[in-house]
Amino acid sequence: MNGSHNNCSFSGVNSIVNDLQLVIYIPTFITGTALNTFALWIFCFSLKKCTEASIYMMNLAVLDLLLLLSLPFKMYFSRPSNTGNHTMCSFVESLYFTNMYGSIYTITLISLDRYIAIRHPFLAKLLRSPKKTKAVCIVIWVLIWVASAPIYNFHAVDQENIHCFHNMSDQTWSTHIILSLEVFGFLIPMTVMVYCSVQIIRTLLSHRSSLEQGERRMVAIIHIIISNLVVFLISFTPSHLGIFLQFLVRQHVILDCSSRQNISLFMQVSLCMANVNCCLDAICYYFAVKEFRDKSVKNHSINRIRTILLHQSSME
Repeated sequence: MNGSHNNCSFSGVNSIVNDLQLVIYIPTFITGTALNTFALWIFCFSLKKCTEASIYMMNLAVLDLLLLLSLPFKMYFSRPSNTGNHTMCSFVESLYFTNMYGSIYTITLISLDRYIAIRHPFLAKLLRSPKKTKAVCIVIWVLIWVASAPIYNFHAVDQENIHCFHNMSDQTWSTHIILSLEVFGFLIPMTVMVYCSVQIIRTLLSHRSSLEQGERRMVAIIHIIISNLVVFLISFTPSHLGIFLQFLVRQHVILDCSSRQNISLFMQVSLCMANVNCCLDAICYYFAVKEFRDKSVKNHSINRIRTILLHQSSME
């Protein structure tokens, strides 16, 4: 996604990134594909009951698999000697970016769903159901593919051979596209996830004494929530910071050649690292499956919290 202008060369940066992609993408592709395929098999065939959480997890696994599918193409077309046409690049870039943001929104909705279930039990009865969750997942797919329309203008259409993910048009780096990407693609989901995670943890801690035997389970849930939040922030914060800095470069706010090279390197490396999230999501799958199968303890802890909150609400 870097652009070179004037006499500032990015060949050294691209060479480093191409080598780094081999080191990161190959194990990410192999491990992520295996884990997400296995997770899909478990959610589709192993679990007897389809729940809101399992539906979101299945959706996340499919999104991660499609993003992983784009990585071999991304590695191939990132090489200077390998070029593609406008249609091929648009397809590969669509696979990459739409599924990355689809994953961000699905992870955010998993956190929001957990928040509603624990913090607002009355509202949960109205909003939560497997059928409604499936509808929400369909809306996510529609939104990300409608929002992917600008991807087809990432490169000039009159170019016969273009480098995918490189030398994107000025229109791609326009203010309205990048700010919309940053605000709706990252800042709002991040804010929702941080708020929901903090509120869930506060609720669980405030009712620690009421959980009795379920206290150990509560601690495990808190660890899962914190881990999910940390993984989300580590995966997506650097990449969106890099995109914003590259936006400043393309808007000619940052002109120093050395700074531009460092920003290009930082952005491309952070995007590489963000893709590791496809493997880290497997942590969510593991604990989700464990939670689904541990029915007795789960019911004792979560339902106990809901009972307390319902009683408090009726007294207000």
